[in-house]
Amino acid sequence: MSIWRRLGEIIHRIPGSCVLIDHVVEAVRSTFGTSAERRHAAFSISMIALSAKMAKADGVVTGDEVTAFKQLFEIPEGERRNVARLFNLAKQDVAGFEAYARKISGLFAEGAEIFEDIVDGLFHIAKADGMVHEAELEFIVRVARVFGLSEPAFARISSRHVVPEEGDPYLILGIDRAATNEDVKRHYRRIVAETHPDKLMARGVPAEFIAIATAKLAALNGAYDRIRQERAFA
Repeated sequence: MSIWRRLGEIIHRIPGSCVLIDHVVEAVRSTFGTSAERRHAAFSISMIALSAKMAKADGVVTGDEVTAFKQLFEIPEGERRNVARLFNLAKQDVAGFEAYARKISGLFAEGAEIFEDIVDGLFHIAKADGMVHEAELEFIVRVARVFGLSEPAFARISSRHVVPEEGDPYLILGIDRAATNEDVKRHYRRIVAETHPDKLMARGVPAEFIAIATAKLAALNGAYDRIRQERAFA
């Protein structure tokens, strides 16, 4: 049985009056046997639930945001109704988004790289209508704090999404301006390798989550090209 089918069964069984996030987190822990399946399910649940909470942050869910959400996952036709149910329940749940983020953080190891992947996904949805609104940015900042992301790590992620072509290319790459040309080249090759879909899947990011990897690579490549031109190295 596919992970999406099993997630659909979990979502279908959610009582309308339950503490939603408690129910879902415990179901993920008890339903999926292998660590890879749990990571995949936990990431998917995290993105669905937190996207719903963020959509509520600025009070309006736009068509662009819905499209951006759909770009993150290729949800089987038969499971879309269940995913929509979870999205709507999370959006309406009285529990605050920070409570959701805290529960979700417990599904992963402390300091896990996948927290950055979730924040990347939230930025992708937030900027779908052409800009990251103030309420959405505050939402993502506070979620990142709950996840334990450092300020430099958050600055590096946000710099790729908030007008990356005008941002500091060194910040986008996450490297010091004093680095040598060889250091820049080695660092660039390493982070590009870490962004490969196979690496993301090993962390629990679904194979369908290619939109984030593509956008991240484009920002990294653009920043590297600007540094290369500035320093005039091949």
